[in-house]
Amino acid sequence: MANATFSADKLKQLTLQITKLARVAGDFQINELKNFERSNIEHKGRSNDLVSYVDKETEKLLIESLTKLVPEAGFETEEGTVEQTQSGLRWIIDPLDGTTNFLHKLPLFSISIALVQDETLLIGVVHEPSRNECFYAWKNGGAYMNGERIETSSITEISDALIATGFPYSLRGKSDQYFTLIRHFVETTHGVRRLGSAAIDLCYVACGRFEAYFEFNLKPWDVAAGILIVREAGGIVSNYSGGDDHCQTAEEVCAAGRHIHPLMIDTFKKIW
Repeated sequence: MANATFSADKLKQLTLQITKLARVAGDFQINELKNFERSNIEHKGRSNDLVSYVDKETEKLLIESLTKLVPEAGFETEEGTVEQTQSGLRWIIDPLDGTTNFLHKLPLFSISIALVQDETLLIGVVHEPSRNECFYAWKNGGAYMNGERIETSSITEISDALIATGFPYSLRGKSDQYFTLIRHFVETTHGVRRLGSAAIDLCYVACGRFEAYFEFNLKPWDVAAGILIVREAGGIVSNYSGGDDHCQTAEEVCAAGRHIHPLMIDTFKKIW
């Protein structure tokens, strides 16, 4: 896909346009949720990897509108409803992050949209329809929620932290280490929460509701937008060793405020 240069004003303008698009997609999901039938659930392989027509139709809606905004950009999407690309200028989209929650009518799901140039995150938008909260950021422009600037938590002690995590579809032989991590944080923090949407988890770190979030074996569309939002909110996102390798590819993700992040990494080095 083509290389492109965007001014700061252009990135801001695009970001605000995408927030409007995300809200339209969110309204579609809320309307569908009212009458959704369990018979419309499909399996993508594993018994816990689910999808529905709502995921696919939301993705198509987003692709159509985003193509008009930036015609030269390709797509990397969860549902694969369009030709895929993993390099150059592209949109990385999860049309419904938290599908299992949606299918059970649990109101914790989101729409995640990122614009990426090769490995550089340019724009991130995450909309949570049930709460009508739209989180967004553009490169070097700060992070926002519904028009208000957001920042990560200023808490400095892990004992005062609330931690988020998730359960990947496959633990890849890491179940002992993973549940040891969870037990450690349960015993040493204010608690551990599992919401079921990585994009929401990252945004809640960005606005200070969570002090940290960790998970592994995710996909780029789960985290791309949220990573930029956390970083623009003053937080740090890394792999479990504290570096960038495998972070944006979502093999390992640890996001936290600047004070808590090194404490999280110290724990990973001991247990992981």
